[in-house]
Amino acid sequence: MLVLVAPGQGAQTPGFLTPWLELPGAADRIAAWSDAIGLDLVHYGTKADADEIRDTAVAQPLLVAAGLLSAAALGAVSPGVVAGHSVGEFTAAAFAGVLDDTAALRLVRTRGLAMAEAAAITPTGMSALLGGDPEVTVPHLEKLGLTPANVNGAGQIVAAGTLEQLAALEADKPEGVRRVVALKVAGAFHTSHMAPAVAQLEAAAKELSPAAPATRYVSNKDGQVVTDGAEVVARLVGQVANPVRWDLCMETFQTLGATALIEVCPGGTLTGIAKRALPGVAAVALKTPDDLDAARTLIAEHAAV
Repeated sequence: MLVLVAPGQGAQTPGFLTPWLELPGAADRIAAWSDAIGLDLVHYGTKADADEIRDTAVAQPLLVAAGLLSAAALGAVSPGVVAGHSVGEFTAAAFAGVLDDTAALRLVRTRGLAMAEAAAITPTGMSALLGGDPEVTVPHLEKLGLTPANVNGAGQIVAAGTLEQLAALEADKPEGVRRVVALKVAGAFHTSHMAPAVAQLEAAAKELSPAAPATRYVSNKDGQVVTDGAEVVARLVGQVANPVRWDLCMETFQTLGATALIEVCPGGTLTGIAKRALPGVAAVALKTPDDLDAARTLIAEHAAV
């Protein structure tokens, strides 16, 4: 059984979209999406520097567009499950047919702008903790006023809070944590700092007509399969200010019988976690079009008939 997943913010790197635009029809598709959301995705995906694409309002639609473009390049795919990490949930909602590609991009453009506004209120950020035991790490973060915003499994937790709180974490790491790595994001996502963005996203979501998922959709909120389109959208709105439980998503993949996992562009982060947390599950990350053949081979061996 094949799982198709989409990465979250921080996965982007300068120029990562360039080779994908050489595929037939890709440039036209990206140009149409750029017009639909009022953002030059070609510029940001090919020429912009790391600081430009760290901007939340840019990074989020850019990541969703890249995920949709790379998935389309695979051709016909019949995954047993779809899921996304944080903003990748919007990509997954399009994979599942809950939203069409343009609707997903328009909603995520609203999300990015709203979260950028919320992030500007207080200087905040996120840092990944490498190593450690969650039972020790989480209370330590809470003692410092930080939120375990992403619980990713395989021992990885991402802390979020003010820059001062994150500096205190650097100086006072939980027992067993080897390193604290600042992420390429511009705010404390999935925390109370993002609460102002929720109302804007709720208003935008009211304009949508979501369909029921055509493929099993696993939610960041609790790792559960969601079968109602309106509930998927409600969860997309709520996850802005609530933690991502990727660990629970992976537990569900395992329970449902996952044998293979493909991470769409810009892949790497989720496949790395899966290799540690889901032993025996074959995984391919779509980083460039050179990875498409390996992914198609995996699809042929593991996708639903």
